[in-house]
Amino acid sequence: MANNPISMIKIRQILRLHIQGRSKVQIAAQTGISRNTLKKYLKEFEASKLTFAEISELSDKDLEDLFIKPEDKPLNDKLQILFSLFPTVDKELKKKGVTRQMLWEQYKQKNPDGVGRSQFNFYYAQWKDQVNPTMRMEHTVGDKLFVDFAGEKLNIVDKQTGEVQQVEVFLAILGASQLTYVEAVMTQQKEDFIAACEGALYYYGGVPAAIVPDNLKSAVIKSSKYEPTINETFADFAEHYGTTILPARAYRPRDKALVENAVRLSYTRIYSKVRDHTCYSLEELNAAIRIPLEEHNNTLLKGRNYSRRQQFEEIERAALMPLPPLRYEMKKQLFATVMKNGHLSLGPDKHYYSVPYRFIGRKVKVLYSRHTVEIYYNYERIALHTRTKSAYHYTTDKDHLASTHRFVSDWTPERFISWGESIHEDVKLFILKILDRRQHPEQAYKSCIGVLGFAKKVGNERLIKACQRALGYGIYNYKTIQNILEKGLDQQEESGETDHPPMPSHDNIRGENYYS
Repeated sequence: MANNPISMIKIRQILRLHIQGRSKVQIAAQTGISRNTLKKYLKEFEASKLTFAEISELSDKDLEDLFIKPEDKPLNDKLQILFSLFPTVDKELKKKGVTRQMLWEQYKQKNPDGVGRSQFNFYYAQWKDQVNPTMRMEHTVGDKLFVDFAGEKLNIVDKQTGEVQQVEVFLAILGASQLTYVEAVMTQQKEDFIAACEGALYYYGGVPAAIVPDNLKSAVIKSSKYEPTINETFADFAEHYGTTILPARAYRPRDKALVENAVRLSYTRIYSKVRDHTCYSLEELNAAIRIPLEEHNNTLLKGRNYSRRQQFEEIERAALMPLPPLRYEMKKQLFATVMKNGHLSLGPDKHYYSVPYRFIGRKVKVLYSRHTVEIYYNYERIALHTRTKSAYHYTTDKDHLASTHRFVSDWTPERFISWGESIHEDVKLFILKILDRRQHPEQAYKSCIGVLGFAKKVGNERLIKACQRALGYGIYNYKTIQNILEKGLDQQEESGETDHPPMPSHDNIRGENYYS
């Protein structure tokens, strides 16, 4: 935007003192002109290749044309109206479908004597250069969110020991509205970085089309000009929120100019106000950060009559995609081989999950979060389960099993207890004793199947009496019931002394004399 230039008399005075050998400091003190302005006019004098005598012969109009650039001349009324409209023009251009041609036509309807289209574009570019000289990239609303970590760290203090611990500071800025988000995190590691990105999305209340990180290891495994390799977990995070990762190009400063400027502003507007506070946790520190952050977002932008927050609410909030119903859950990864029974073990929980039977013997990748377990083979998800942390139990999808194995999927303690109860209370008690033993669930279920199966072979009455006798022995397994029934002990009257099943004859049994 144009400034008020100094008078031609003042320029002549500056040049005369310069020719007399006065220093810039002396000339500035004598004329009241700043040294930067003084340097500009002396530079123009040297570039003109004219002598002071030749300059002295010039009229004031010629001198003005020589030293005063067109953009530095005072604005007439027409241009003052035009320049006053540029903040609104700049904001409107960020909306989808809005063009300079449309805005110029609207301007001409209200100002028939206004400037033509080419002059409109020329003066807008001139205004844009002065208001934001380092950032000429145009940003579409809802398009990009730029993220990075600040170079300088903040501190929290351990309340117990008084130890000072440095923490990282994460920044995010929307390209169009420049609404900024700042959060302190413990590290730049993947978990903290992704959590901070998620915090930014919830702060904005929506999701941009793309997230633009610098080439952080937490975001980009391998940098590339054409196809960088994105961290797998970060890519999964982006997929959950329906956005894209577009790493900033290496050695392209303008790709990162917006967020780097946000970092510089955070040092003066946020760090300076937070460092005086002693914070004992990240929660306290982030609460302290939020106050100057809101002040920053509500401060009017340079050369504009609106703030970042106002611009966001007016033009960008509605352009963001909606947040999904559920937050992202960080996933951990392991590899496992599918067992012959069509299940694999999730080691941390010692729980078993079914996999389609055709993958038996295959090595698969398991991604698990706090609530879900996903199983992949050759990049295809072949199973999805709700995570269960009960050790040595099975989670089985019947559709995963071969037809000959589907009956096994119905094995549950409740089923066997109910089955035993339908025969007799003592049978139910014996089944409970088998299930109470600390062994693999599948082994206990097989014992129950064997015991209850005797009802069909010998009848309920014999099984009931066999279970009653076995309960007296205090031995709870399939072999005990089998031995009682085979020997007919269930049909014998019980003596006063406790009966025990007879010792089987075997060459390898040592006998009681072995231990004497």
